[in-house]
Amino acid sequence: MNRYLKPMAGLGLALGLAAWSVGPASAEIVKSPEVAQTGTLAIANTLDFAPFEYLDADGQQTGIIIELAGEVAKLVDAKLDIQRTPFPSMIPGLSAGRFKIAWETFSANDDRLKQVDFVMFLKAGVAASTAPDLVASFTGDHPLCGKRVGVSAGTASDFLVDKLDAECKAANLPPVQKSVFNASTDIIQAVLSGRIDARLDDATASSYFEVTSKGKLVVLPQLYDVAPLGMAVAKGDAATQTMMIAALSELFKNGTYQKILDKYGMGKYAIQEPYLVDSMDKVRKD
Repeated sequence: MNRYLKPMAGLGLALGLAAWSVGPASAEIVKSPEVAQTGTLAIANTLDFAPFEYLDADGQQTGIIIELAGEVAKLVDAKLDIQRTPFPSMIPGLSAGRFKIAWETFSANDDRLKQVDFVMFLKAGVAASTAPDLVASFTGDHPLCGKRVGVSAGTASDFLVDKLDAECKAANLPPVQKSVFNASTDIIQAVLSGRIDARLDDATASSYFEVTSKGKLVVLPQLYDVAPLGMAVAKGDAATQTMMIAALSELFKNGTYQKILDKYGMGKYAIQEPYLVDSMDKVRKD
């Protein structure tokens, strides 16, 4: 989510084709060899993390990333192929060459950068959501201490809970009781049913679910680990990285990027321009 993203248990690499129209490639965007050869822009994605990617009531792929990927496909004159992939399998899949792009909301860290590079396209932090009647119980400098907190496996939130738990123990406060889930919808249901006290996820998705839950979930004010988010691209794959940055830059310039973010209520999480991160010193603060 900052995920920053969500796994789906039991799924292999199931293919799903998005129905985006094909248009002329921009003269300034050089296709990667794979796209030039196949005529297809293949993207690994969980399709399980609204508002970034999910299946709507009619079973159609939609969301911020799906719409952005469709616009990129138009710019490079290619069909969009969404390869549904569990989140924990994405970086290993890139390293093994099973696909070239895993478009999720990854945060960069040293361990991930040993295996992949990132094209940043968004920013967010991590926030906790809870039921309205529990809000008042989250107080002080360590509001999650002693609470039952749900996270998605292998995400930034998963690792963040461990860090927060260590801080609780250092402050002689009750530990965080972490529960790991395979899908974001399962965590929401656990909060709503009272099995856990809160869900920890990236702030963008948390804000979205606060609106769509019609007040059944409330986002707590404290933000953790504010950082840029990006898609993962195979380490050193300059052709794919250059193509994606050029295509996204066009969407930034022509207003499509902002329009899509605004459509989902995520306009405040825009960054100034897409850029490559192949080492932690390249991460920008804006």
